[in-house]
Amino acid sequence: MDFNSHTDTVVRVAVTLVNLLTDGEERGRTYLPPEDAERAEKLNAIFRSAGSRSEVTAAEAREFTSVAAELRPVFEAVAAGAIDDAASRVNDMLAATGAHPELARHDGEPWHIHFHAYGPASAARSWAAGCATGLAIVLGGEYFDRLGVCTAPRCDRVYVDTSRNGSRRFCSTACQNRVKAASFRERRA
Repeated sequence: MDFNSHTDTVVRVAVTLVNLLTDGEERGRTYLPPEDAERAEKLNAIFRSAGSRSEVTAAEAREFTSVAAELRPVFEAVAAGAIDDAASRVNDMLAATGAHPELARHDGEPWHIHFHAYGPASAARSWAAGCATGLAIVLGGEYFDRLGVCTAPRCDRVYVDTSRNGSRRFCSTACQNRVKAASFRERRA
């Protein structure tokens, strides 16, 4: 299941930002986000995989922590069935960033739509505009319930369900296997 290539990309970036930059639990262990140079390095890898050619510095990378903190409650609201709350949060991000559509053609690709922050903006604000717009497209469509938070015990990482039947409940196969193994052990006891 695909939304469209650009929406898929920015929603995937939103998931990755939340999972990388918000503390909590991951696969049964406490998770702490990377700091400074490591944070910038990981962010740059994310952005390169999304097709960006610009690099963020360690100072610029710090700004992305607040973007991730704004994105996480959107996934939590959808997982809790509070779609109105999720939409309200996305609308607030859209307004704060001044996200606006722009047709772009680069790297031999056909024309496609990008969403940028209005006026001069930091890399974090620009990505926040794109992520908020991608989430708005998802929430405003028939697959709004494809955003989620892992249901495995001691894991709060987020995901977007791109499976055909929309039945994903875990952030990773590792969490799914942990739950299945625990259930098996419980039945055998």
